[in-house]
Parts: sequence; C-alpha cells; structure tokens
Amino acid sequence: MKVKITDDCVGCGACEAINPEIFLIDSQARVNNSKIGGNEQDCIDAALICPANAIWIDEIF
Repeated sequence: MKVKITDDCVGCGACEAINPEIFLIDSQARVNNSKIGGNEQDCIDAALICPANAIWIDEIF
C-alpha cells in the first residue's frame, strides 16, 4: 500500500488520532511509510475520516 498526503491537508490531526505511528502532524500531515505494513486498515480509516480528503491511497492489497 502506498499512502500520500496531498497539499489539501489542513493539519487537523484526525489521521494522527487514528494511528500516530503512521501519521505525524507538523504544519501538515506526513506519512511514516515504514509503519504502514500491518496497519493498512488504519490508513483506510484515516482516509475516510479526513475532512480535507487529503489522504491518497494507492495499491490497496
């Protein structure tokens, strides 16, 4: 699974609340790609609740 944060991110922290090991908030969210494996459902959940639709997921297995 590939996860990307788009420029639409407003830094609200919703994704970080789901899994702070994957999503880190500075002024905008960042993805820790080394933590995605085994946490794919958290990535999908974060994308679904993101108010800015700023989480892009590609290659869902």
